[in-house]
Amino acid sequence: MEAATSQGNKQVNLPITGMTCAACAIRIEKGLNKLEGVSNANVNFAMEKASVVFDPAKVDVTRLEESIKKLGYGTVKEVIDFQLEGMTCAACANRIEKGLNKLPGVTKATVNFAMETAHVEYSPGEVSVTDMQNKVNQLGYKAILKNEKEATQDHRGKEIQNQKRKLLLSAILSLPLLWSMVGHFSFTSWIYSPEIFMNPWFQLILATPVQFYVGRQFYVGAYKALRNGSANMDVLIALGTSAAYFYSVYQTIAWSVGNGESHHAPALYFETSAVLITLVIMGKLFEALAKGRSSEAIKSLMGLRAKTAIVVREGQEISIPVDEVIVGDLVLVRPGDKVPVDGEVVEGISTVDESMLTGESIPVEKKPGDAVIGATVNKNGVLRVKATKVGKETALAQIIKVVEEAQGSKAPIQRIADVISGIFVPIVVGIAIVAFLVWYFYVTPGNFAGALEIAIAILVIACPCALGLATPTSIMAGSGRSAELGILFKGGEHLEQTHKIDTIILDKTGTVTKGKPELTDVITDGDETEFLRVVGAAEKNSEHPLAEAIVIGIQEKAISLPQTESFEAIPGYGIQAMVEGKEVLIGTRRLMEKFGVDAKAAYESMSRLEESGKTAMLVAINNQYSGIVAVADTIKESSKDAVKRLKEMGIQVIMITGDNQRTAKAIAEQVGIDHVLAEVLPEGKAQEVKTLQAQGKKVAMVGDGINDAPALATADIGMAIGTGTDIAMEAADVTLMRGELSSIPDAIYMSRKTMRNIKQNLFWALAYNSLGIPIAAIGLLAPWVAGAAMALSSVSVVLNALRLQRVKIR
Repeated sequence: MEAATSQGNKQVNLPITGMTCAACAIRIEKGLNKLEGVSNANVNFAMEKASVVFDPAKVDVTRLEESIKKLGYGTVKEVIDFQLEGMTCAACANRIEKGLNKLPGVTKATVNFAMETAHVEYSPGEVSVTDMQNKVNQLGYKAILKNEKEATQDHRGKEIQNQKRKLLLSAILSLPLLWSMVGHFSFTSWIYSPEIFMNPWFQLILATPVQFYVGRQFYVGAYKALRNGSANMDVLIALGTSAAYFYSVYQTIAWSVGNGESHHAPALYFETSAVLITLVIMGKLFEALAKGRSSEAIKSLMGLRAKTAIVVREGQEISIPVDEVIVGDLVLVRPGDKVPVDGEVVEGISTVDESMLTGESIPVEKKPGDAVIGATVNKNGVLRVKATKVGKETALAQIIKVVEEAQGSKAPIQRIADVISGIFVPIVVGIAIVAFLVWYFYVTPGNFAGALEIAIAILVIACPCALGLATPTSIMAGSGRSAELGILFKGGEHLEQTHKIDTIILDKTGTVTKGKPELTDVITDGDETEFLRVVGAAEKNSEHPLAEAIVIGIQEKAISLPQTESFEAIPGYGIQAMVEGKEVLIGTRRLMEKFGVDAKAAYESMSRLEESGKTAMLVAINNQYSGIVAVADTIKESSKDAVKRLKEMGIQVIMITGDNQRTAKAIAEQVGIDHVLAEVLPEGKAQEVKTLQAQGKKVAMVGDGINDAPALATADIGMAIGTGTDIAMEAADVTLMRGELSSIPDAIYMSRKTMRNIKQNLFWALAYNSLGIPIAAIGLLAPWVAGAAMALSSVSVVLNALRLQRVKIR
């Protein structure tokens, strides 16, 4: 889908067909990056997708697709059908058809007036289903999805079926050739081999369909690569199998013309080319199946969505596909139903199971005014919910988008594999030629067939498929498993960098603590009710959790709050407000000092409250000290265990807060944190991060509020608590959806496991090629064995990556 980025640029994700190895991905990437207006193109071979950031004023998606086609690849087109409402004549149909065809990304739109349907072929990277529906609505009509889900073409599924058919045909035709080859060995002389299997013309008839029908994809891929001045896996396969096949054809013709049927058949290599193609096709099939499994996390997240919604329109309850819900719709959610979209409860009381998002197994009570999230489950009461976010804007859609982008992004370590893959094929071809010449002229002079066999083995064993798959499959599996654990990495680079963290800075309120403090103490010399009336009026404008606690505590005392005439939050100090003509200051000692208020008489009481772990705030009315309000916040149940786990992992844990030293220390002692930075202003948090970084530390900042955003952005890795503000989550590199500190060691653990997995893959992929080439060069590897090993190496790398999907967190 297309998304806006900074400076007017747009980002688009284009599904790509026709890639056969990592070299293809690199070629497309280079081609796209050369286009004027493209600032960054990233092609993921494992996901078969290109992510492109571009300036729409200089280049459009059609141009991007044309560039991909010129390079010899394709982009996926999807098809969807709409049921149309509101047409009265053929002119209406023409109007809708023209409107849809004008949309960027729509290849062809056909409207049938009699059937009242629209059939649209489009590029999913440039236009969405919602865009098309909105266009029809603008024209004065309505477009409804014909099916419950989009009738999109599953190109990967079709490709798998196609490969299965080719594999079956190739295996049937290759088996007699393999049988005849096995019969040549002395230790297999007891195996019966029909005379016809040894006939060169019979072998030619069997091998030709395998070479040119089943193997056509390798020739096409090789031609595209060479035409664009590069080489890939297809070049190696096409060269190796063609050498074996055409040499055998030459020998067959020479035998038939020169010697006749009475003489022994010549040494042929039809079985080498046919079996090689069969094994490579088999490897590709296994690879595609395994790659399909690596995107299970996305499928499971999508499966959480409600399919339909009951909306109240014009007093009628109607069931519609969830994609057709619009902002402002009143949605009816019955007991046991999934909440279809994000919204606000306007009527009804119930409990909602939010475990899919927060990991909290206890259902959360919901009443009018409370927010609900799409895909959570309503437990026992009927709710009427006003839709506030639909489609791509819902929390679940945003989570899916983050996971997709993370799976499609590149980790820095992948650049090593990209560089190697890009230069590998030409080097291998050179090695194969040198090996052929050495064997033909020096080792076995004049033995063309033997030298050819060595060259074929080298070409086949050296295919860099496993190298290209080593990193992206691990990133896909690792980020997918992390998402299932409620940890969202925004990109592969963040997944990689997290394992290097040696210092964690934790914000106190809402991170170490629950962020749901309660009003515990009120100290004033005057009328307490009037005092609280003014304090509550001033604090109700603040979004700070402490302010919310004060207001709730005052309202529970049945005290009504007047309107505020003005309000200003002073970060790190407190607030300043005007209530019924009175200037009200609520906050720290520094706030009082800043405005010249003498509150020293209250400092002893304030210190006593702070030493007991409470947060005390001084109140001044009309520049005169008036009293103290204190709140207490309790730590999260998981905080103590999480800090213990982080220490066991060798990570230094620091708590940072704008709160005073006494309160901060009392909280830190409860959870086992030894280092505390208290009374730190928001901009000071970012400075503390820089100070630690200057000492050579790799720092992760964990926070949940707006005041944490600068520090989250400054840290090597910013982790936002998912229950916090949107600004904090936007500034962070990792979002901990479950809101628990236990997710921090989980995130570091998953990063470490993923990096270990990537290094294993890269080691075995490189070791396989490094060992395989010299073994083939000295004649110890038959071409068909090399083919089997090459196919299995790719599959083994993908299967190793898939182990990440089964990682257990304690």
